[in-house]
Amino acid sequence: MRIGVYVCHCGNNIAGIVDCPGVAAWAAELDGVAVARDYEFMCSSLGQEMIKDDVREQRLDRVVVACCTPRMHEPTFQRAVGEAGLNPYYFEQANIREQCSWVTDDRTEATAKAKALVGAAAARVRHHQPLQANRVSIEPATLVVGAGITGIQAALELANANYPVFLVEREPCIGGHMAQLDETFPTLDCSA
Repeated sequence: MRIGVYVCHCGNNIAGIVDCPGVAAWAAELDGVAVARDYEFMCSSLGQEMIKDDVREQRLDRVVVACCTPRMHEPTFQRAVGEAGLNPYYFEQANIREQCSWVTDDRTEATAKAKALVGAAAARVRHHQPLQANRVSIEPATLVVGAGITGIQAALELANANYPVFLVEREPCIGGHMAQLDETFPTLDCSA
């Protein structure tokens, strides 16, 4: 197993609190880690090229990036890993921005937690299996459960968007709690 670990500074977002070079140096000592680097912006084109070059030149078979939330950049790094010739699912991301640097002002604690997250990601990526993305057909019909005011409104909006809708209500009449009221504010209309 040859793992590459990359620690992003994210400008000052991470490096302002976490000792990024220290985390990278610590990660270099982990079992199976062939290369560990820190860089100012791993999501930049230069950061991605660094990963691609290392995958090819260092013969890496797994990649860990410690940076921001996977919601933001997991597809970016999976694409970079794939372009380097690895299965994109041989990638693991450790969120050290939101989970370390943004939650404390204590540099020692933040760095220790970043090391723990990077260590966990490196341990986890060892168990990754190659996956292939599949396309599956979907049924565009929607089931709306509950024919109260909200359910009726949701069903109407979906139907107006040309989606088939099935509205289900457990009671014998629709309208939910609103239908039980005598008059409604501000017009004092009959709720039914």
